[in-house]
Amino acid sequence: MPEKQIQRTELPSARYEYGGDDYVFVELDQEMSFDANFKAMAITQQIQESDLPGLVEVCPANASYLIHFSPEEIEPDTLIAELKELDREIHISEYEWDTRIIDFPILYDDPWTHETLMRFRENHQDPDATDLEYSARINGFESAEAFIDAHAGAPHMVTMIGFVPGLPWTFQMVPRDEQIEVPKYVQPRTDTPSRAVGYGGAFTAIYPVQGAGGYQLFGRTPVEVLDVEQNLSDFADSMVFPQPGDIMKFRKIDRGEYDDIRAEIEDGTFQYRYEEITFSPEAFFEDPEAYNAELIEVLYG
Repeated sequence: MPEKQIQRTELPSARYEYGGDDYVFVELDQEMSFDANFKAMAITQQIQESDLPGLVEVCPANASYLIHFSPEEIEPDTLIAELKELDREIHISEYEWDTRIIDFPILYDDPWTHETLMRFRENHQDPDATDLEYSARINGFESAEAFIDAHAGAPHMVTMIGFVPGLPWTFQMVPRDEQIEVPKYVQPRTDTPSRAVGYGGAFTAIYPVQGAGGYQLFGRTPVEVLDVEQNLSDFADSMVFPQPGDIMKFRKIDRGEYDDIRAEIEDGTFQYRYEEITFSPEAFFEDPEAYNAELIEVLYG
């Protein structure tokens, strides 16, 4: 028997709401859980593969999803009836999906986010510590380095894209009692570097562009998650590379590798390292540590 399993969450009845004339919003639970997120991804994947008329866009979120549709082609009540039928038919224990495990390099405690966070210490819970030091302390780690090792240890799943265009939200694939949790800043910053790796609640977010933000800053990635011009080959099909259901393996790098990757991006030759896999929620729930090890072996083995 595995030492730890993922505690399953019994979901309430889904809540269906109209959003004007051409949106339907479905809430599966009021809080994020693997069960709620996996169910949202399973349903939205099935919708995208269906031949329902009038579908414009399907947007999965952490514990909900949004459907944009054309009311001239499908009535909202007909769409909701289809969604309810999918909710009844899909059982996560029997569902799998094709996705990717992606190598995602991070320069932790980098000079750019460090300079930024030091400018906004008056907005922070602990003005005398860096974001990494504060996050390590409140999570019971002896040092920022030990905290970084934990953050980069187990893989993280992309649970949704949003808030700003191209921003991936990721949730570490570990049991609840191992989840890192940190609050957002007391007051948001007015500046955050592009490609900053931030953390709020139990989510890592990668800021695709420079702008305001309130998540604790841990580092910066050299890779792009948003390529509006689609200059890089990985963005040929979409200007956003990470997609809901993808799995990211954060990897600590040094400044030399950071600069090398940025040079490849600048000359247009960079390509993400990833492997295609079939993800099994049931196998993950049963033994997350062993399953994560298998995923990492696929990526680097």
